[in-house]
Amino acid sequence: MRGKNFKYRILIGLAIAAFFYFKKCSQQEVNPYTGRQQTISMTTEQEIQMGLQSAPTMAQQHGGLYPNENFQGLVDQVGAKLVNNSIAKQTPYKYEFHLLADPNTINAFALPGGQIFITYALFSQLENEDQLAGVLGHEIGHVLGKHSAERIAESEYWQGLSTAGAVGADAGNIVGQIGQNTLLKNGRGDELESDDLGVLFMIKAGYNPHEMIGVMEILKAAAGPNRQPEFQSTHPDPDNRIEKIKASITKYRKSPEIQLENQGFFD
Repeated sequence: MRGKNFKYRILIGLAIAAFFYFKKCSQQEVNPYTGRQQTISMTTEQEIQMGLQSAPTMAQQHGGLYPNENFQGLVDQVGAKLVNNSIAKQTPYKYEFHLLADPNTINAFALPGGQIFITYALFSQLENEDQLAGVLGHEIGHVLGKHSAERIAESEYWQGLSTAGAVGADAGNIVGQIGQNTLLKNGRGDELESDDLGVLFMIKAGYNPHEMIGVMEILKAAAGPNRQPEFQSTHPDPDNRIEKIKASITKYRKSPEIQLENQGFFD
């Protein structure tokens, strides 16, 4: 009897796994702005709505908005310049840039649909407008790359497989761990893609892309010598990011169109 029940559990587990696999296959689409195939379970309108709904809560968690119109104006100005001079302008996303009052957390992040945030703790560490462009360009890359939407869909898939493993063969924890490692790896890929897009956006808008390396140095110093190992983090190690940024600058140096537009940055 026990063996029969086990077979039923295996069959049910396989059925659940098959359902989530075919669901994932049906959600595959090519990102029209990056050309990369992704798993996406929400529409663009849902991304925008999610970002708008979450923005007030995120601001509140970081002490609200920083009460300086000049600083906020600079953030708006640089963000708009990056959007208006790149493919980001062709997207349906509603880009809005927010300077948060948080004086301690060195961070910047983007919500689905175009809500972009930078904390005063990071803003105050930046040495020039080009570095601000590097931060905001990176976050625009997350929006355009649909990274949040992709992570949501991938999480749903791995949660489904974890349920299937738990029902079928008490392997839910193992599947969950595999899924977590996969999501961490994919998250690091998102950061590198956003760095690359950020470099491109900076160049297109007339900013010096080398200044993004300075941003990485700020993040590296903030993390300190005991920063989390890369394999345990959604973010690549700053040193690895710097090497990738240098590679992106070299890549775009070879583009005749970009070289003519911004020759001074590549001398």
